[in-house]
Amino acid sequence: MRLNSYSFRVRYGETDQMGVVYHGNYAQYLEMGRVEWLRALGVTYRSMEENGIMLPVISLQIDYKKSAKYDDLITVETTLAKLPMVKIEFDYKIFNASQELLASANTVLAFVDMKTNRPIKCPNYILDKLDF
Repeated sequence: MRLNSYSFRVRYGETDQMGVVYHGNYAQYLEMGRVEWLRALGVTYRSMEENGIMLPVISLQIDYKKSAKYDDLITVETTLAKLPMVKIEFDYKIFNASQELLASANTVLAFVDMKTNRPIKCPNYILDKLDF
């Protein structure tokens, strides 16, 4: 699986006084898309952490195109950019209900052993589920 879509409504607390989503909230939207991408693959952050693996973000890039607003139904499309090794990279597109592109983004995360705090190879239980 390479692409997953996740939709939700913008909450009032995510907006400024003009009803526009505060730019910092987009990083949370990307995380929501990434978590749901993994869940659709059959993997959860909780299970990875229980297996001693964490996935810190090491790079985040967002290009804002158009504002999301309070109560908009938005969709985060999350795509695996390439076969993961020590890092896993995702591309994102965020759309409103009219299919207008609101933002495009990219994140890179590293697989890290929680005991040693050192990078490790992507676990086989994830690699085995990918269709590369």
